[in-house]
Amino acid sequence: MRVHVRARHERVIRIVREHGSLSIADVAAELGVSMVTVRRDAGLLVSEGRLGRVHGSLVWPGSGRPAPTPAAAAPPLGEGTVVGMIVPTMGYSFSEVVQGAREVLDQRGARLVLSLSGYLIEEDRNQVERLVAAGANGLLLTPGWEEGSPGAGEEDPVLAAASVPTVLVERWTRPGSPAHDLDRVRSDSAFGAGAAVRHLAALGHRHLALALQSSPHAQQLRAGFEDALATLGLPEAPALQAGPGRSVSESERYDLTLEFLRRGVREHGITAAFVHSDADAVVLVPRLQALGIRVPEDLALVVYDDEVAGLSELPLTAVAPPKRAVGAQAARLLLERLEGEPDRPRQHVELLPQLRVRDSSGGGTAQI
Repeated sequence: MRVHVRARHERVIRIVREHGSLSIADVAAELGVSMVTVRRDAGLLVSEGRLGRVHGSLVWPGSGRPAPTPAAAAPPLGEGTVVGMIVPTMGYSFSEVVQGAREVLDQRGARLVLSLSGYLIEEDRNQVERLVAAGANGLLLTPGWEEGSPGAGEEDPVLAAASVPTVLVERWTRPGSPAHDLDRVRSDSAFGAGAAVRHLAALGHRHLALALQSSPHAQQLRAGFEDALATLGLPEAPALQAGPGRSVSESERYDLTLEFLRRGVREHGITAAFVHSDADAVVLVPRLQALGIRVPEDLALVVYDDEVAGLSELPLTAVAPPKRAVGAQAARLLLERLEGEPDRPRQHVELLPQLRVRDSSGGGTAQI
């Protein structure tokens, strides 16, 4: 388990023990994190029997409230082709990825069984072992790799799945990695970042900035952004990466990014920026405007992800990863592996994001 996640879990346990019972919202406020993060932590802590949960509140097991029930061994998954799918969360892009996989499997008469791992490597391992033992014929797997590819000791859950055909989803591995010969399907985030740079350059911008969350996409987004700058002969751009990897809260991340962009415009002549994510940008645009920085007149924006970009008061130009298509292609690839020749060549598939042009970049309205 990552150190900062383990430390947060211990803080959750300590806070609930001190109060006996505390709502999810109150725990989130105490920790300075989102309710989504606390719900994810709570699910794991409850399943481990370390906390209980009653009507939206976390309960200390010794407080007189109902104690949590230990998770039972998984029953057999039944007849027919069964595909286990393990994702870190149903938030962010994963609901669409899962939906894409489900649609393909439903059409082919296969059953999808979903598990959530909460970005915890040991939980990846537990879920893989449970699904394989229960009879899953194959796996669609998104490990909780913080950088999108495995760090030291993080490939175990993938290797544990080697007893059944496995497709990595929205993850990648380096050449020489033990898991590098697995099939995989992912969005080409680097291409998406390059598309953002090319769009802004075509509008006449030469001085760009890059503002990223810490996420499994961050490394590829930075690489694509910097490669596009170099290819187009644009100056190197200032970059900020703020998020869980830097142990900052959501509100602190907003403040860091706002100050980074303010200084970029006021002190360094930045006229355009690529921001991950679109949800962050929805918060940042009115705060920029409150500082007298007009979007797009003073700062043109392109964002990564298109969850809420089109719903912003100022619609945001967005790089939209093909989430549903990623899930669908991964499911097709796994079914081909299950139904076809076992020695057929492995595939590493990358699907290209789409640039959806809206008001925030000042480039009119189009899809590229």
